[in-house]
Amino acid sequence: MADKQISLPAKLINGGIAGLIGVTCVFPIDLAKTRLQNQQNGQRMYTSMSDCLIKTIRSEGYFGMYRGAAVNLTLVTPEKAIKLAANDFFRHQLSKDGQKLTLLKEMLAGCGAGTCQVIVTTPMEMLKIQLQDAGRIAAQKKMLAAQAQLSAQGAAQPSVEAPAAPRPTATQLARDLLRNHGIAGLYKGLGATLLRDVPFSVVYFPLFANLNQLGRPASEEKAPFYVSFLAGCVAGSAAAVAVNPCDVVKTRLQSLQRGLNEDTYSGFLDCARKIWRHEGPSAFLKGAYCRALVIAPLFGIAQVVYFLGIAESLLGLLRGPQA
Repeated sequence: MADKQISLPAKLINGGIAGLIGVTCVFPIDLAKTRLQNQQNGQRMYTSMSDCLIKTIRSEGYFGMYRGAAVNLTLVTPEKAIKLAANDFFRHQLSKDGQKLTLLKEMLAGCGAGTCQVIVTTPMEMLKIQLQDAGRIAAQKKMLAAQAQLSAQGAAQPSVEAPAAPRPTATQLARDLLRNHGIAGLYKGLGATLLRDVPFSVVYFPLFANLNQLGRPASEEKAPFYVSFLAGCVAGSAAAVAVNPCDVVKTRLQSLQRGLNEDTYSGFLDCARKIWRHEGPSAFLKGAYCRALVIAPLFGIAQVVYFLGIAESLLGLLRGPQA
């Protein structure tokens, strides 16, 4: 028996609710991932995720871990809604003959979903990365200024701290990018985002669907709550690690500010080549465990909200009892 059809508004609301809950829970880990991926061998500020978070709290306070969260919370609703709804749409179109989807068709549906979501994902990531990495750049400049002052004064402690540079807001960043580069400024790194998100969806959605199917007691029933959550976590973390090299390149390309002596890049291949030459192949796995820790609960929560049908209940309450 085919699954009960869910209305498009319900799909969009479920995706949005899941995105808001997930981002709120895991955003500090995502910030650590961005900072770890952006630091190059010449100026390493952080040795691990925990070291990054501890230093961030010390220098920027607790809410420093949520720099850029407002961008995600604003745009994650349409992003996750488009991703989940597009995957459902493509799966529905590819299964019109009533037969169970083959693995190839499941991968095609995931490919379509990943392609659709970059409309929102690219500008969201572009703005978020600038805000997340601003603290690392500021800390690096402060450390270098202190070292220079110590060198000038012998072994004496520096007595005057350089004033902190004002940190831009997402609105200011978006305005500057649009003024200087037009709409293309917000879509810098679009190719790298596609190379990350399309393979991610190709791996994630078929893997989730098959893991979720394993936990169904009968073909007509939905999988239990915990099965949907675990399937989302496992599929999300596996897909995240698989595409992490593209995520590292995307993060570097979308970062507008560079630390001292850090490489600049002209495109995807140039970035990948310089990372391989200067930092070695292991650099492509920077932040991989952070990304897995972000994506696993994010997609676990998303699938639970989606399969529980929270939006259907809300829409039912708004419509009231049927005559």
